[in-house]
Amino acid sequence: MPQEIRFATFNVCNLSQPGALLYDNLAPLTPEAYAAKVDWTARQLDRLDADVIGLQEVFCLEALRDVLAHSEKYRDAALCGVSTAPDPVTGQPRQMPQVALISRLPLAAEAAIHTDFPAGVTLPAGSRDALRYARALLRVTLQLDQQRQLDVIVLHLKSKRPDYDGEEAHDNPMCHAQAQLRSLIRRGTEAVALRSLLCQLHRDAPRPRIVLGDFNDTVDAVTTSIIMGEGGSETAGRFYDSRRIQLDPASSAHGYTILHEERRMTIDHVLVSEHFHPAAPQALGRVLSVRYFSEHLPDASPAASDHGQVLVQLQLG
Repeated sequence: MPQEIRFATFNVCNLSQPGALLYDNLAPLTPEAYAAKVDWTARQLDRLDADVIGLQEVFCLEALRDVLAHSEKYRDAALCGVSTAPDPVTGQPRQMPQVALISRLPLAAEAAIHTDFPAGVTLPAGSRDALRYARALLRVTLQLDQQRQLDVIVLHLKSKRPDYDGEEAHDNPMCHAQAQLRSLIRRGTEAVALRSLLCQLHRDAPRPRIVLGDFNDTVDAVTTSIIMGEGGSETAGRFYDSRRIQLDPASSAHGYTILHEERRMTIDHVLVSEHFHPAAPQALGRVLSVRYFSEHLPDASPAASDHGQVLVQLQLG
């Protein structure tokens, strides 16, 4: 009997506990603002009602546990996340945006955290953290049934925010251009590092996989194409945009995940391995539909996320 499973990606936008200083230009959440954000996030999770959800911008796992406790459908869900490492000077936990995953499906193994690039991948000499992802990847193996497993990789690639170097003048157009280039190079290098990891995983265990999260780029961008393996060998493990191969295109005809200066774009994606491509000779399933939860973006409240959520419904044969 076919089995239907729902996967989603959700950038929760600076989820932290009250009083935590995240950025110099962002005031910490008050207890009242925190309560409102926990409530909104919990209700949005319940609206998604997905079996597996990858999350980004989780500054504190305790805050996420608070969200789950306030939800109706995820109080007993499994939670995997990247714990915040202590600051080397103060010894206190650093407030860093990390990824996480919640699942109502059973986990087949302990989650794997990929902090470093695979061998042979590096940023240009002189770059900060030249051998590391800006935000670690999270890889979780789920048990679908007695025989089949599926891997989910949650990512949050480097944003397009300019990466200024030291004392560069932010109002200098050339300094700004160079800072934008550094961000692009980092995001591109992270994409290459992930493609290398996906190739290795495919060689070791060619099972179904889903890559989801905040790519900080459109599906047509070079960085996304690198991750999907476009133009490469089929034996290396290809990935496909679930929106483009779904059986019900009307479900996402007007979907988007960010609204910036009246421009609607989609930078949050759910990619599926060839196991879900309808033309694959030995497909294990198919993408039934893709939905976008973006109604809150035009008039978003302070408690809401600044991203829309993507919900993908898969059917396993």
